[in-house]
Amino acid sequence: MVKNFILDTNVLIHDPEAIYSFEDNNIFIPLPVIEELDKLKREQGRVGKNARLAIRVLDEVRKTGDIHQGVKLRSGGTLTIPVLNESDFDKHQVKFLFEKYVDNWIIAYSMYLKSHRPEPTIIVSKDISLRIKAAALGIPAEDYLTDKNDLSLLPPGYITVKNLKGVDTSKIFPNEYIECENGYYRFDGENFVEVNPKIKVFNVSPRNKEQLFSLDALLNDDIKVVSLIGIAGTGKTFLALAAALQKTLQEGVYDNIVVARPLVPMGGKDIGYLPGALEEKISPWMGGIMDNLEYLCRLNNLSFKEIMKKEIIELEALTYIRGRSIPRQYIIIDEAQNLTPLEVKTILTRAGEGTKVVLTGDPYQIDTPYLDESSNGLVHAASKFRGQKISCHIILSKGERSELATIAAEIL
Repeated sequence: MVKNFILDTNVLIHDPEAIYSFEDNNIFIPLPVIEELDKLKREQGRVGKNARLAIRVLDEVRKTGDIHQGVKLRSGGTLTIPVLNESDFDKHQVKFLFEKYVDNWIIAYSMYLKSHRPEPTIIVSKDISLRIKAAALGIPAEDYLTDKNDLSLLPPGYITVKNLKGVDTSKIFPNEYIECENGYYRFDGENFVEVNPKIKVFNVSPRNKEQLFSLDALLNDDIKVVSLIGIAGTGKTFLALAAALQKTLQEGVYDNIVVARPLVPMGGKDIGYLPGALEEKISPWMGGIMDNLEYLCRLNNLSFKEIMKKEIIELEALTYIRGRSIPRQYIIIDEAQNLTPLEVKTILTRAGEGTKVVLTGDPYQIDTPYLDESSNGLVHAASKFRGQKISCHIILSKGERSELATIAAEIL
């Protein structure tokens, strides 16, 4: 059955091409949403960029027909940008809605469609408050589900069996790890490759099997994408940095190390508004990275300052990675749970020949509005790359930073 979907602004910011995700249904974008996009397009960073992209997508559709009456989309549905005013509504029923808030206008549009169209009408928004208000008025509302991936269904990246003879290779994925009585193995898609349990990387030894599997994947040049998911203190970033230093400084496989984090803007402004050079702007976000690098240098009797002077390590804001083509780099994207699926796609498509990308993060610690444990870029990438021979995914569950850190992560 064909349905009417009314899109909130945040859906188009989250996915500028969201209009193509509703198959043969009717898509409605209220005019106040367009006005809000127009205001947001001036912002710096992700929000402004996606607002501009969403407007360009809508403009391309506009050129194909009368968008007020409805334009057929390549996905099979129809897009309409209706223009209504207060006289189109029952004022006694929705009087309180006629305020300056876009959310209230969206609800008003949905009530109008519900009373004038036979198809079921549904609001699509990533704003929980709007969905609650809609439900209170009897209007169905749901989150944007297209890029959601159930975190609970994501496997840990390894299995435990008694022996290899009992493993059905048709039921496991390439680069999935196996723990059995006679050791540890990685399935490369055809054969079982033994994993050395005494591996040492830049003077770092794994403290548990999850770290062992992670280091094996981080050192494998054939595995181009590694996603490490785990709570604080499991060693995700530390292991990735150790492997990057090993492969770059000692083995020379990669020319540079790029470490980037999504910077959640302060006061809603991008770092471009902050005073100082780029290094000064991003330093508050890079404290943990610097601590890990200094510790790794001490483990190897190296001068941290001398390493940084060689300029083989770049600390970047993700804003500045977009638009680059990056060959022969070891790229670590820390706190990747704060990225949208579109942003992860943008980053991975920047990878040049001979580049490896490591995504690390904790899906239960998200600082970005409208993302959750199932809709963030880290879980999205891990789910979509599952089964690819160039990718590996590991969930680290055991904290190794300290007893205090492990207990705090579990109970707080």
